[in-house]
Amino acid sequence: MHRESFFTKSGELSHDCAKKINNNVAVCQDGNGRELIAFGRGIGFPPTPYELTDLNKVDRTFYNVSSKYIPLLNDIPIEIVQFTARQMLEIQDKLPYETSANLVLTLADHIAFAIERAGRGIYVQMPSVYEMEMNFPLEVKIGRRFIAAAKRELKLNLPKGEVQGIAMHLINARNAPAMNGSAGEIEDQYEEILEYTTQMIEWELGVTVRRDTFNYARFATHLQYLLKRIFEKKHIDSDNLQMYHSIREEYPDVAACVDKISACYQRDWLAELTEEEKLYLIMNVNRVCSKDSA
Repeated sequence: MHRESFFTKSGELSHDCAKKINNNVAVCQDGNGRELIAFGRGIGFPPTPYELTDLNKVDRTFYNVSSKYIPLLNDIPIEIVQFTARQMLEIQDKLPYETSANLVLTLADHIAFAIERAGRGIYVQMPSVYEMEMNFPLEVKIGRRFIAAAKRELKLNLPKGEVQGIAMHLINARNAPAMNGSAGEIEDQYEEILEYTTQMIEWELGVTVRRDTFNYARFATHLQYLLKRIFEKKHIDSDNLQMYHSIREEYPDVAACVDKISACYQRDWLAELTEEEKLYLIMNVNRVCSKDSA
C-alpha cells in the first residue's frame, strides 16, 4: 500500500479535528496541515472543529484517502477496518510496488461483504486459485494470510475462495484506479454496458443512481468482474439456487429489474446470465440503490 497511508505519532504535536464521521473516527489535519482520517475511542464525540492535543487517544490514522471513500467508515464495522489495517501494516513492506491509499477501506469493505454473503449462505465462485497463483504468487499468499488471520483473530471462517478475492483487490490496487474497463473481450464494451445497466436500473426502479460515489464505483467493479467471467465463459457455479429464489422473494422489484437486464445482455451482447449470476447482480443492484439512490 502507499507508504504514507499510516501515521506515526512521533513528531506531531496535535491534530485539528475538523469533521466527525462517527464517535470514533474523524477527519483531521496534522501539525503539517495534511488531511488524515483518525481512529480513536471517542475522538469524534466532542463538537468539531476542536484541537486534539493528546495523541495517545489516536489508535491509527490514514493519509491520502479519497473523500468518496470516507462514507464507508459508517458502513464497515470498525473491527473489520482495524483488522485489515493491521494485516496491511504487517505485509506492506513485502509488496514490491506502491498501492492506492484507499486499499485498506476497499479491502475492508470486501471482507465485510464476504461476511454478509457467508451469513446468508451465498458463495461466489472465484477464479482458480492455482491459475492465479502462477501469475500472482505473492498476492495469493497474502490472501491466504488474511483468511488465516480472520479465523485466528476474528473467529471468522471465510470461504476459501476469498483468497482470490483479496488477491484481486491487491492486484487492482497496484494499478489503481482500475475503473476504466478491463483487459480482454469486454475492454471496448464495458463502459457502454455499465451505463446501459445503470440507466435500466434507474428506469425500472424509479431511482437516480449517483455516479460520483464510492458505492457506485464498487458496483461498477463488481459488474466488471461479472461481465469478464461471462465473456470468458467462466460462469459462477455454486450451490446458491435455493438462496436465489429466497432473495427474489425478498427483493421482487430488483429481481424483475435484473431479469430485464439479463434479457438485454442476451439480446445485445449475446451474454447469458445463469441464475447464480442473477443472484450476484440482484445483491449488487440492491446495494447500490439502497445506498446511493435518490
